[in-house]
Amino acid sequence: GGAKAAMGGSLEEVLAAAQKAIDNTRSMGVGLSPCTLPEVGHPNFTIEPGKMEVGIGHHGEPGIEVADLETASQIADLPFVENDEVVVLISGLGSTPLMELYILFEEVRKILAAKGIKIHKSLVGNYFTSLEMAGATLTVMKLDDELKECFDYEADSIGLGHFGK
Repeated sequence: GGAKAAMGGSLEEVLAAAQKAIDNTRSMGVGLSPCTLPEVGHPNFTIEPGKMEVGIGHHGEPGIEVADLETASQIADLPFVENDEVVVLISGLGSTPLMELYILFEEVRKILAAKGIKIHKSLVGNYFTSLEMAGATLTVMKLDDELKECFDYEADSIGLGHFGK
């Protein structure tokens, strides 16, 4: 929405662009260890060895299901179709090494390429974390011409720093 506003869009156009971005985005988090909330002093749930929490929350909430630990390629399956153009964001949850995030990204890239889906831009790093939790979130947004123009528009933000052209 911010890029659309900077481009001179009306409030209605800004809201429509933001809603379109939301509607075209899918995100999933996988936790390998819980985080410790400072006011509590201990993890608020446990993840057994060999298991992972699917659908983890950024505020320390447990996931929607516990599953057997899978490889990056098994975790990264996505509901997008051939000829889609997307932005991919992979964020660590706090204690996942950057190298592991890039390994996950490479698996996502291979899956998308095999499905004929083009990655317009990718972001890999610790953009939004959950204290010291191990794991990652994968977010994919399908682009159209308007969303691509908004995404590529030059911007400054706290999470991304200077971004765009």
